[in-house]
Amino acid sequence: MSSNALSGLPGFTESFATLQELDMSNQPYGFIGSIPDNIWRSLSLKVLNLADNRLTGSIPSLVGNLAVLEVFDLTNNIIKGAIPSDLGMLDGSLKHLRLSNNMFTGSIPSEIGQLEGATVLLKLKENNYYNSSKTAPLGLCTLRNVKEFDLANDTELCPVERNALSDFYYSTKGAEWTDSTNWLDEYTRYCDWKGVTCDDDKQHVIELERANNGLSGRLNESIRHLTFIEKLDLSDNDIKVISVCSIHYEIADRYFLYY
Repeated sequence: MSSNALSGLPGFTESFATLQELDMSNQPYGFIGSIPDNIWRSLSLKVLNLADNRLTGSIPSLVGNLAVLEVFDLTNNIIKGAIPSDLGMLDGSLKHLRLSNNMFTGSIPSEIGQLEGATVLLKLKENNYYNSSKTAPLGLCTLRNVKEFDLANDTELCPVERNALSDFYYSTKGAEWTDSTNWLDEYTRYCDWKGVTCDDDKQHVIELERANNGLSGRLNESIRHLTFIEKLDLSDNDIKVISVCSIHYEIADRYFLYY
């Protein structure tokens, strides 16, 4: 029923219990109002596409009940409120989450980053922003589970240095570290991760001290993105010998290396 001239989003009853695909996108006049509650009870839905309308309201937690949903598209509407963490309950089924160009507020829930193999599109309408006091969840920014995140290159939501430290954690077997306090926390600022010291503005890493902490493996090349670092102390660990130049010859003279 996409690309028609329908004027009102119909109510849904139990007669739609076996409905698997609902595409009412791109209506010339645009559906107005909230999404009917019964849609969230259509448990057989695999595709729910209501993009390019004028829908308002919010996404209820009931969305987590759509256990077989593979495509959820609300692009280009006027949906407000928070993105529900209940979307994480759709891990294993949801492969396309498209919520771009709406008016969401609050933080992006970390559960979205757990949607294995999913494409996640969340860019908001112009002049609308997610909670600026929090970054996007780390797992979503680093594409640890999802296939694509359209805001991964937004350095406000996904700081480059946080991503680099995450790679450092995995390449040096962080799960085996003696002390990894706050490391890989979805929202804690990387400047508050154990052993990380940032500049006065809390923007750039200037020291990374992980001496005698059970590190092993070798450094990941992404450490080159710590472009303001002045001290790197990895002494008394089992780190493979590295070439400073191979990591970042442009700033090699600024590193104080111990390994």
